[in-house]
Amino acid sequence: MAKVLIIEDEPDIRQVLEFNLTDKGHRTQVAGTAAEGLRLARERKPDLVLLDLMLPDVSGTEVCKALRADKELRDVKIIMITAKGEEIDRVVGFELGADDYVVKPFSVRELMLRVDAILRRAGEKPQTGDFFEFGRLRVDREAHRVWVDGVELELTALEFKLLVTLHDRKNRVQTRAALLNDVWGIEADITTRTVDTHVKRLREKLGAACDYIETVRGVGYRFAESPDAEGTA
Repeated sequence: MAKVLIIEDEPDIRQVLEFNLTDKGHRTQVAGTAAEGLRLARERKPDLVLLDLMLPDVSGTEVCKALRADKELRDVKIIMITAKGEEIDRVVGFELGADDYVVKPFSVRELMLRVDAILRRAGEKPQTGDFFEFGRLRVDREAHRVWVDGVELELTALEFKLLVTLHDRKNRVQTRAALLNDVWGIEADITTRTVDTHVKRLREKLGAACDYIETVRGVGYRFAESPDAEGTA
């Protein structure tokens, strides 16, 4: 079972989450503030963080940024929990690197299913090998490391998963809705701008290898068939 850190300032919600997670066999730690949550995260190295956005000291978005900026924690799975339900809040959450987003009031059963799904995907072994090279690009799946022309890049967990997903489906067009479902693990109930934003940022980080991700106008994205292929921007 997994180590789960709950960062939530409402005692009733903390108690409900801790009870249900413990009942499923997970080991839990709880924090009522961002500062305490970050301290526990650095000490305990959780597999998953349930993160409230509305914390009394620092916003959950800042906690998410701090987790993603920490080399030892940047791959931790994050589910944001918040009373905010506007589309822009969800988009911002995903752009910061959250793996899922749940709006209060939420169904505990649904949240537990989402926790199970995220942890299951995290434990899945790649089916096509742990390492690949493509032109200027070199990727170590197991270590979550990426190089372009021998220079290592700093990718978020979502950017890494997006890159590998597109590569593994090379020369097959992936719709934005399909990427939301397969990379983010959600049904496409928000607009697809978050996919476009992540692709844009990923291309910027890839630099000389940016053309490996091709835009198929009106449809979505695909990985180039060969390193010398000219994509449509």
